[in-house]
Amino acid sequence: MVSIKQMKLEDSCKIHDIDRSETIHLIYTCSNGVLEEKKAGHECPNWEEDHVVEIIARYEDEVQNGGTAYGAYDKDKLVGFGVLAHKFRGKEKNRLQIDLMYVSREYRRQGIGKRIMDALSQAAIEKGAKYLYISSTETESAVKFYSSCGSAITSEIDKELFDKEPLDIHMLKKL
Repeated sequence: MVSIKQMKLEDSCKIHDIDRSETIHLIYTCSNGVLEEKKAGHECPNWEEDHVVEIIARYEDEVQNGGTAYGAYDKDKLVGFGVLAHKFRGKEKNRLQIDLMYVSREYRRQGIGKRIMDALSQAAIEKGAKYLYISSTETESAVKFYSSCGSAITSEIDKELFDKEPLDIHMLKKL
């Protein structure tokens, strides 16, 4: 039985347990709010050590600065996690970003990601947010996951996040 619980700063080392690998069949581009499919057909490998170190640093920075993280645990093993960033975004400063979201390959399509999103959504509401801002990777699996959670393409792109990841698909979820 997989349980969802709030993570602490010291849980960051467990991120090594996540297997982010996947076969990517389709990717999307977005132009003027319209998604366009492109065939991909390649394997995304699990993290290399320098990448997981970067992810852990992002996790720790957010948690230390007021962000919130929830993890999915199979006994003591972290099998998924998501991070709600601390910085309010948007013209009205009423959006909080989903900064990180991963579920290990063998645990996908079991509702774990949805349960993490629900916990992060509740945390965002408690902090006063009206929306979640998602800068999603352009993969079919990520875009369809966020869409299934109630997110939609946004026309109000966050410039800072776009500049960091110009290929990402920018979405909003009304809370």
